[in-house]
Amino acid sequence: MPKKRSGGGLTTTQQAAKFLGVAALSGVVLAGIALPAAGALGLAAKGTVDGFDEIPANLKTPPLSQRTKILDNQGGLIATVYSRDRTVVPLTSISPYMQNAIIAIEDARFYEHGAVDLKGILRAMNRNVQAGGTAEGASTLTQQYVKNVFVEEAGDDPAKVAEATQQTLGRKVQELKYAIQVEEELGKKKILENYLNITFFGQQAYGVEAASQRYFSKSAKDLKLEEAALLAGIVQSPSRYDPINDTEEATKRRNTVLQRMADIGKVSQEQADKAKNTPIKLKVKRPQNGCITAVNGAGFFCDYVHKVVMSDPAYGKTSKDRAKLWATGGLTIKTTLDPRSQAASNEAATSRVNKDDKVADAVVQVQPGTGRILAMAQSRPYGLDGSKHQTMLNLSVDHAMGGSYAGFQVGSTFKPITAAAALEKGISPAQSFTTDHKITLPGESFRTCENQPADNRPWEVSNELTTEKGQFDMTSALGKSINTYFAKLEQKAGLCETLSMAEKIGYIRGNNKPLQAVASTTLGGQESTPLAMASVYATFANRGSYCTPVAILGVTKPDGKPIDVPKSKCSRAMSEHTADTINQMLKGVVEDGTGTQAGLSDRDNAGKTGTTDERINAWFVGYTPNLSTAVWVGSDGAKQIPMSNINIGGQYYDKVCGGCLPGPIWRTAMTGSLSSSETPAFNPVDVPRAKPKEDKDKGRDKKKPGDDDEKPGGDNNPFPGISIPPDILGGNNGGHGRGQDGGTNGP
Repeated sequence: MPKKRSGGGLTTTQQAAKFLGVAALSGVVLAGIALPAAGALGLAAKGTVDGFDEIPANLKTPPLSQRTKILDNQGGLIATVYSRDRTVVPLTSISPYMQNAIIAIEDARFYEHGAVDLKGILRAMNRNVQAGGTAEGASTLTQQYVKNVFVEEAGDDPAKVAEATQQTLGRKVQELKYAIQVEEELGKKKILENYLNITFFGQQAYGVEAASQRYFSKSAKDLKLEEAALLAGIVQSPSRYDPINDTEEATKRRNTVLQRMADIGKVSQEQADKAKNTPIKLKVKRPQNGCITAVNGAGFFCDYVHKVVMSDPAYGKTSKDRAKLWATGGLTIKTTLDPRSQAASNEAATSRVNKDDKVADAVVQVQPGTGRILAMAQSRPYGLDGSKHQTMLNLSVDHAMGGSYAGFQVGSTFKPITAAAALEKGISPAQSFTTDHKITLPGESFRTCENQPADNRPWEVSNELTTEKGQFDMTSALGKSINTYFAKLEQKAGLCETLSMAEKIGYIRGNNKPLQAVASTTLGGQESTPLAMASVYATFANRGSYCTPVAILGVTKPDGKPIDVPKSKCSRAMSEHTADTINQMLKGVVEDGTGTQAGLSDRDNAGKTGTTDERINAWFVGYTPNLSTAVWVGSDGAKQIPMSNINIGGQYYDKVCGGCLPGPIWRTAMTGSLSSSETPAFNPVDVPRAKPKEDKDKGRDKKKPGDDDEKPGGDNNPFPGISIPPDILGGNNGGHGRGQDGGTNGP
């Protein structure tokens, strides 16, 4: 009768017998545990494993989490992102020293036994009994590899990790079963390659290539003997043998590996001794992970790319599929970001607004005709450290893509959209209105697309200055940003037509909700985003064809296969003639209007200023035929800060306006981006202008029907000296100022 050892435990022989009994019941012994058979893989006949389920595909080619590289449009690296820092390499790209070192210390008989090493099991049991605990393990490299695959699949889910690492007899038998099949189907070399790519080497480094780069700043193929031994020694306990935090303990472990390599004949004793006497020399490369490491302030663009992948069905049918794709990584994402444009935009964004100012700014550049986002920058740096004024809030985009909850009122930068709607309806640029600086319009005169009144209340509209009154045509009203004119123009063109034009041209609200049918739309009362505004104005530059903004040019999977990336969709929003006319009129804004501080002197350029109620937001959106840029300055927190009597970027402003702060920022961004670009011109077109009112009065009695510059109810009163309420004649007054939702509009 077998004897029990002291303490009531089983003897070594009894433990071995119990293990082998369980293994036999599982069909494992006949499958390769007992004998290193004559086959090349050290396994018994394949028929002995036919009773098992087929080996999971993930054990053959595990979905290893790797680095994803995000590149600019020139192929330069923007950032590296990963859930686990790993770069998979073939065995031929791993130093032979490394291969021999890991085998020596983890599984010296790797090439001699089958999936399970019976001699190793018995030896480990004997040593553990003698030590009264666990002094030596018996898992082969193949078994360790199988366990690592389960752990890798568990990801960061604590419950799944616990399940993958549980030390139960059932789990061990399952690992044994898969280990046998892995050996049969993959072979020793492939198992060793997979093991070296999957295992954890500490310091956030998964796989030998990442570990070699982390500790020595070199490729795994260039590892020296003493370096390979150091890495091989870390695997058993990455925290205990961490050479960065404990050089002494790491040296002892490295030398143990070196001696083991000498003992089994992988190196000579002389080589081992020389390596032992070599001090550990690290050249540590710190982890560079995530959008926070993006170059030229491109962290916000990097984050936008991430959100595109996570939200677009092109990258996975479900959100879970897309999350898995991103977590697994190994992608190469070529983006639309232009390095020169990004550098210029980042310089511009930080040139006049400091990161610790009460307000912030955002700069976005879009390429007309392609929709490609060339740059995305902010005055506050990307990150989580509030003490350094970092933020994760992307001020350039809508809420769904990481932006503010609602976006920002756009002010007078909306007016060209109203002008485009009017031109498309056949209204001439020479259309003039004569108004006071403050007027009131009936809300019911603005009709929704369902032909319902937008509001039953009167709409009071005022201009920025009391001196802004008199006669204006479309060109002068855009140049001087006259609110009263555009209120009346929207009334004449139609609220529905204005909203329809806004939708066709890519104007979206920052909260992703549909546009509201309110009269103040023409004054920019409905919030939008810098990216949307840059895309809107790119439509004018592209002669009336709107292209949806895109950030990604191509994506390649780890296996080299491409993902079918969605392309920009272009559609005609207005006629070429309408766009050409808008371009000519907006040239006047930068030449002698509210945007003169923004104008470029070396090429055709156009744009529009915008300022909202109490100067909470200030804008300049402008373009050349080959580049559109939107600049916003305002409050990025819950508190709305009026930009009057305020210091921004070290400069005092009594009143911030679209031309005096966003304008110069725009000019800096455009100048840097276009410094070596071609200088195409806008398509020339004649823009009719209104005749001065005094000239028209001279021949008033000779006018023909339809020649009036205004409809009844304006200043064109057929009864001089008699005041007629506008509603009597269906008044068509206009004004610049407060909208129905509280928004106002200034230059």
